[in-house]
Amino acid sequence: MVRGKIQMRRIENATNRQVTFSKRRNGLLKKAYELSVLCDAEVAVIIFSQRGKLYEFSSNDMQKTIQRYHKHAREVQINNYEVEQYMQQLKLESANMAKKIELLEDSQRKLLGHGVSSCSIEELQEIDGQLERSLRSIRARKAQLYKEQIGQLKEKERLLLEENAKLCEKPWQPSSVQEKVAATDCSQGSLQNSEVETELFIGLPEIRC
Repeated sequence: MVRGKIQMRRIENATNRQVTFSKRRNGLLKKAYELSVLCDAEVAVIIFSQRGKLYEFSSNDMQKTIQRYHKHAREVQINNYEVEQYMQQLKLESANMAKKIELLEDSQRKLLGHGVSSCSIEELQEIDGQLERSLRSIRARKAQLYKEQIGQLKEKERLLLEENAKLCEKPWQPSSVQEKVAATDCSQGSLQNSEVETELFIGLPEIRC
């Protein structure tokens, strides 16, 4: 016969409630004993009946188990407190960072000329001073860059002048192509001279009687 499902609520009948308590108490203590034996676990069970009667089971000394529980509970409480403190610190730092970002954004808008109509004379003077300091810094950086570029160009000019001076000191020598052209001209000139001499000295005409 299938047993019906019991609703999880207080049993109104006192007799039935006492019977159910006795059965489930014994079953709970039995399960605690089995858990301690099978799994080598430290188990402690404390039960007070409706009339205040104590029922307990402990696989070890009950007082030592209770002390161990209190120690663990304190460590957990301390860890939770430290975590809570750390979270509060992070929230505070986040709020401060958000305020700094808001102030920087507001200052940036004012430096760009937006929203200055609501500024007082002191705030406008402060903005003017910030702009002047920024301009001085920018001009100084620009002058430094110009100076560095001029130095680099002067160094490049010096190297080019030195290279030019070395080239001027070397004696001029004709190239191989120019030498070949000059040799060809000389050979052609000698042939033309020989031809001219041949044409000029052909001898006297022969006289016939």
